[in-house]
Amino acid sequence: MKKAVFNWSGGKDSALALQKVLDEKEFEVIALLTNMREETSKSSMHSIPLEILERQAESIGIPLYAVASSTMLKNYEEKMAEAVNHFKEQGVKHFIFGDIFLSDVKAYRESKLQPLGIEVVEPLGEKTSQEVIEEFLRSGIKSKIIVTQADLLDETYIGKDLDQNLIDSFPENIDLCGENGEYHTLCYAGGLFKKEVEFSITETIKTSFDFTLDTGEKKTFEYWQAEFEL
Repeated sequence: MKKAVFNWSGGKDSALALQKVLDEKEFEVIALLTNMREETSKSSMHSIPLEILERQAESIGIPLYAVASSTMLKNYEEKMAEAVNHFKEQGVKHFIFGDIFLSDVKAYRESKLQPLGIEVVEPLGEKTSQEVIEEFLRSGIKSKIIVTQADLLDETYIGKDLDQNLIDSFPENIDLCGENGEYHTLCYAGGLFKKEVEFSITETIKTSFDFTLDTGEKKTFEYWQAEFEL
């Protein structure tokens, strides 16, 4: 099998893509790479504490490799280049991601990784949100919603298991997989997990982030976010 690194978010798409890779046995996944914020020791996209990510990796049976960068991402590319060199020394030529139908994201990843000698692999890249959510529900993987965009899904969704009933309750303007940032999840059992990942949600807080859109316009987004007890 070809050696590869899987870029791990801790959420449903990531878990589904990894399970698919492990089942197909084309790649030997030697590490789960996660991007962290230095200031918080939480994952960049889902704000999952490092300790929970380590518990996920232990349950799956693949070691976690955390890449910590500043909140403003000033040193992100430098840190990722260091990680690439680290894994290339171990014979890795492929980085696997759990993205869905986001051609611009794949193009961005390829623009950064191909010059470093790394091929980008997207096991779910050609699937629609409908196809992915149906495959996820069949997979047996259990996942809870831990972040929602506040103006689209309220705080009552935090901590709920992602199942058909919950998906049916989404407003019509919500992508079924949350591919526009409507929600993020944390996987904790079933499927590729050998044992349940233990954690509890203690409270739900509202946070806000400022983004600069492609048009140059600056916009503030508010999110409901789970806080964890480890």
